[in-house]
Amino acid sequence: MPATRVFISFDYDHDNDLKNLLVGQARNPDSPFVIADWSIKEASSGWMEEARRRIRASDCVAIICGLHTRSAAGVATELTIARDESIPYFLLAGRASGTNQRPTSALTSDKMYDWTWPNLKLLIAGSR
Repeated sequence: MPATRVFISFDYDHDNDLKNLLVGQARNPDSPFVIADWSIKEASSGWMEEARRRIRASDCVAIICGLHTRSAAGVATELTIARDESIPYFLLAGRASGTNQRPTSALTSDKMYDWTWPNLKLLIAGSR
């Protein structure tokens, strides 16, 4: 069975370290998912359409929530795109200390999950 393709949405200014940790977990021998580094590093006039194309090419979207995610407009936009395209997504609590913030476009019903290896495997498999 092919591995699940995951698009990572994260606050590029504050949480690049968290993205790198998730990419590292994808390299575990028992990982059920793969990540192509599809994050868009530079804003351009066509970045939203490029993000939409990349999200459409994914099986799910992992939204890493850090201490400043509420102010990350790109994360809010990527979450909206995932919802518009009917791509499953989940919110992942990125920081062990402090208050992880949800994107402004998150629904009140969107749960933020603890970032553990067992949880991540379940979330990738669709358990939400």
